[in-house]
Amino acid sequence: MTAMGRTSRIGSALLLCAALTTGVTAAPVAATEPGTGQATVPQVAWGSCARFIGDASNDIPTAQCTSVPVPIDDANPAGAQAQLAVIKIPASGQRIGALFVNPGGPGASAVDAVAGMAYALAGSPINEHFDLVGFDPRGVGYSTPEARCRSDAEFDAWRRNPMVDYSSAGIAAIEQMYRNLAKECAEKLGTDFLAGVGTASAAKDMDTIRRVLGDDKLNYLGFSYGTQLGTEYVDRFPDRVRAMVLDGAVDPAEDTVDSIIQQMAGFQTAFDDYAADCAKSAGCPLGTDPAQWVNRYHRLVDPLVARPGPTSDPRGLSYQDAITGTFNALYTPQYWKFLTSGLLGLQRQNDAGDLLMLADEYQGRDPYGHYDSGQDASNAVRCVDIQTPTDPAVWADLDKRTRELAPFQAYGQFTGMAPRDICAFWPVPAESSPHPASPAPPGSVVVVSTTHDPATPYESGVNLARQLGAALVTYDGTQHTAVFNGDECIDSAIVRYFVDQVVPENLHC
Repeated sequence: MTAMGRTSRIGSALLLCAALTTGVTAAPVAATEPGTGQATVPQVAWGSCARFIGDASNDIPTAQCTSVPVPIDDANPAGAQAQLAVIKIPASGQRIGALFVNPGGPGASAVDAVAGMAYALAGSPINEHFDLVGFDPRGVGYSTPEARCRSDAEFDAWRRNPMVDYSSAGIAAIEQMYRNLAKECAEKLGTDFLAGVGTASAAKDMDTIRRVLGDDKLNYLGFSYGTQLGTEYVDRFPDRVRAMVLDGAVDPAEDTVDSIIQQMAGFQTAFDDYAADCAKSAGCPLGTDPAQWVNRYHRLVDPLVARPGPTSDPRGLSYQDAITGTFNALYTPQYWKFLTSGLLGLQRQNDAGDLLMLADEYQGRDPYGHYDSGQDASNAVRCVDIQTPTDPAVWADLDKRTRELAPFQAYGQFTGMAPRDICAFWPVPAESSPHPASPAPPGSVVVVSTTHDPATPYESGVNLARQLGAALVTYDGTQHTAVFNGDECIDSAIVRYFVDQVVPENLHC
């Protein structure tokens, strides 16, 4: 099991149905911003958001959308262009500036995220003083070209494979699947495009959009992977940041293997917290004995390797989907009830559909069987962001360590072998290596970290805050990210920071 990309959760309103994107005409116009070294600011035409979010745009009458062109190859600014989808919900009162939001992933649509936040923040000081702005990075969401490598049928078939055979032949088969997918991505998107979808390009693109909006400095709220984008931006453009909040932090000094290990340990903690909560209710499928929670979980899900579990959906519940659905539920206590329902369905052999629903939501599959590009985009971004080990022995050792730290997600016995991540076979090289973040200007960044965050463990936030010299806000809970999730202590402090630039020092909520 390798690290999973995931959007943050800013309330269920973010999960919007969206229409297919269409192009928006935009052309560069000569302009110069002092000190940027950039000669042009794209001139864009703002219009309806229906092209991106469909009928949901009717509920946000002030929303405006556009596409911003950026060169696929920075060395050839007059060459082929990517079109970045952008949504803007203007401030309702005295405007301070634009507040950029990135919900994470990598691969999650910021256009959808901001459309959802329009409901959650309506009437708030954030809505009053800031334009809410989201842009989909290269390959993501409604931006074009879209980083889509698999058809819907191919993705369904991918999910049916349990990928648990860690014999020599089994590992060879899994790695061949990875090679095939990497090859498909290269053939469909081109290596020039794949080489430019990393976080470094996204940070430069965000600065371009800041200039399109006419702001001297950036206000930014990044969740999960969005903290990586924010860190990259402040590293490149420290003098252009007014206020930045990084929630659910990625530690840039951590390498791929250490990151996976810490993440799996975090998910085991979340699993234990879930099981303890479940055990308070009669009939919990994991029982009441903590020593048996992992064993009972395996007795329910491991048989799915041989035969799918019962659901009303003709696909049934595959082993891979049961694991994915479990991981999805562990991101937030709001989803624990669906995990319990799905496990009860396996126990009673009647309907484990809630686990399939959780897996579908994680994988970006809608009720009609169509996938968004989030998972393919996630691979494309992370594979060029950081070096991935290619030595099989590293992955075997990683498998051993994660089995010890996160036994709930391990299948069978340790074989001394394990498949390498898809990034080990990626057709373009990584452009960065782990390194600490550079110190940020005083007061320009606040880091929020949750004590039992499964995906971005608490210490990652502590480390990032120390590297940046930023204020650290601690939230006690078992969930992934905390800002604007309904906690008054967190939300009031973040609102004061963005509006009045009052830095929350040593806050514990």
